Amino acid sequence: QVQLVESGGGLVQAGGSLRLSCAASGRTFSIYTMGWFRQTPGKEREFVAAIGRLTYFGDSVRGRFTISRDAGKNTVYLQMNRLKPEDTAVYYCAAAQTYESSRPNQYDYWGQGTQVTVSS
Repeated sequence: QVQLVESGGGLVQAGGSLRLSCAASGRTFSIYTMGWFRQTPGKEREFVAAIGRLTYFGDSVRGRFTISRDAGKNTVYLQMNRLKPEDTAVYYCAAAQTYESSRPNQYDYWGQGTQVTVSS
């Protein structure tokens, strides 16, 4: 089993920045890709970013968000810049036992989510 704990969400004004963290524990050696998704009420979970052998991003955040990891701390970060009100969502960290994973059903473990609210 792998446990994921997100932190760093909050309220920010449009144009501002936030950094989310996701700390992994447990059988982390089995994880090949770490990703971030987001979800708003009534909508499907949306892919945001992932890091495995490569980094890749959803179309709506490419150029504004970056993803990185500290392997020694088993932690992945999502740096969110130039935030927009439409970025408001619950952000979930996820871990996959496969590479090149951008669909929710490819991920095996999920965090509890952290709320990000961007005010206009």
